[in-house]
Amino acid sequence: QVQLVESGGGLVQPGGSLRLSCAASGRTYSIYGMGWFRQAPGKEREFVSGISRSSTITLYADSVKGRFTISRDNGKNTVYLQMNSLKPEDTAIYYCAASLRVLFEQPTQGRSYDYWGQGTQVTVSS
Repeated sequence: QVQLVESGGGLVQPGGSLRLSCAASGRTYSIYGMGWFRQAPGKEREFVSGISRSSTITLYADSVKGRFTISRDNGKNTVYLQMNSLKPEDTAIYYCAASLRVLFEQPTQGRSYDYWGQGTQVTVSS
């Protein structure tokens, strides 16, 4: 089993920054790819960013490219999402996800992940 706990969400003004963290525990040695997804009220969950185990592969949704940066520290079993230049449309619950699959295939799809965190709220508003 793997447990994921997100933190770092909150209320920020447009143009501001936040850094989300996702701490993994349990069978962390079995984690390969990790990702961030978000879900806004009344909308479907959408992919935000993903990162391979070695951090050699990073992916971003077009809507966040150039503003968000994903990174991970395997020694600390933690993945981060640095969010800059935040916009009101970034408001959502942000979820961390972990994949136990060796091949980082279809990382933009939620079904490619095996474990999920409980989410952290990000609100961008003046």
